[in-house]
Amino acid sequence: MGAVDFRVSSILLDRVAEWLTNSSLAGDDLENIVRGFCERIAAAGLPIARVHLTFSMLHPLYDALSFTWRRASGVTIEGYRHTAGQKPDRFLQSPYYYLLDNNLQHIRRRIPAEGPAEFPVFADLRHESITDYLAFVQPFGDGSVQGMMGSWSTDSHSGFSDDMIEALLRMQNHLAVAAKMAVLGKLANNMLTTYLGGDAGKRVLNGQIRRGDGETIRAALVMGDMRQSTMYAEKEGRQTYIDTLNQFFDAIAAPFNRNGGEILSFIGDGFLAVYPCGRHKDPSKIACQAALSAVHQAQSRVAELNTERQEKGLSKISYGIGLHVGNVMFGNVGLKDRLTFSAFGSAVNEVQRLQALTKKYNNEVVASQAFAGYCGGEWTTLGEEKLRGVRQKITVLHPRAPAPLLEVEESYVEAPQTALSEAEQVILLHRDARKQAQSPVPEKFIQ
Repeated sequence: MGAVDFRVSSILLDRVAEWLTNSSLAGDDLENIVRGFCERIAAAGLPIARVHLTFSMLHPLYDALSFTWRRASGVTIEGYRHTAGQKPDRFLQSPYYYLLDNNLQHIRRRIPAEGPAEFPVFADLRHESITDYLAFVQPFGDGSVQGMMGSWSTDSHSGFSDDMIEALLRMQNHLAVAAKMAVLGKLANNMLTTYLGGDAGKRVLNGQIRRGDGETIRAALVMGDMRQSTMYAEKEGRQTYIDTLNQFFDAIAAPFNRNGGEILSFIGDGFLAVYPCGRHKDPSKIACQAALSAVHQAQSRVAELNTERQEKGLSKISYGIGLHVGNVMFGNVGLKDRLTFSAFGSAVNEVQRLQALTKKYNNEVVASQAFAGYCGGEWTTLGEEKLRGVRQKITVLHPRAPAPLLEVEESYVEAPQTALSEAEQVILLHRDARKQAQSPVPEKFIQ
């Protein structure tokens, strides 16, 4: 761009700040806030050619994202995933790392069209005709590692004026507040979904927060449990046992969080999953068939896990699964100031006792007659059992042949578990470097 006199309109920038406030109050997500903000500061007259924003929460539940806005093409979103053995050179040689390493809040550099580049990213920016670059670190609180890193770039021949820099720093603060609100909203949603489940989490967010709030639903029920867990804990030690338990849950429980199913709770080394359905035959049939399909997916996944474990010289993991259908009560129970969202009722007790019968019948999966009747297919009758709290004996069955596997819903495809944004990568590298400087590591341990 040629030498143009860009005058910053404080009136228009105040409108952008007002828009950020309204977006925060409306609960807009981070993507919409970033996109809307960048478009508006450009429309207000700032000669911005490129904006890069990356957020650090250092939290396992937050979807790590980085946003790059370009005047010509709009916003692109990049997810980050840590790869073992990944070379950190691009992060160590970034302006962001320089900011942290020198305890700076801002770094500004003019980018000449030719000559050596101070940072590798500057070579890329030259291809976009960038002339001036301003990077920043914006913590979300004193002493916090959570926050926002970013950079403003212009292709104006004269670069950023002092008025432009003042305007950008002022807008940066407004953006940080709006971004923090969006990130915290996302975290709250993820926390509740992770610890309570999707449906229960939504109920709590929608106001079911008082003791006694809840309802009764009809559902196909799945109760799973790992065998010989006490032996694993005593034999392998705490951390190895926890790792084994998480591997088991990853293999066996994940299929029940798809196709209408939801993990309601993890109970020690077991879990309870529900497939809500109506009280009529067809909805019950669909729910039971979805649950049985997930059972066979879970069996296949555990078999793969056991093959991997045996190749490593580890013991095989055994388990039992009970299947039932009935009414489930769930809601808030506990103390007035310490609640849990729990499922209870006779059907929950019955599926738990059915699961325990897998030991007696030496079968991984057993089901009630009610479940098998709705599900259809081929079943082997194992016997009749008197369950505690149930007047009549119930028939216990075992599925003879695998049910047809249902197609996995796209919304339930497992996401990467170790996603890290660029800001998180830089912060962790900087933290590790400082630890190494304070406590030198023998050369033989450096890989």
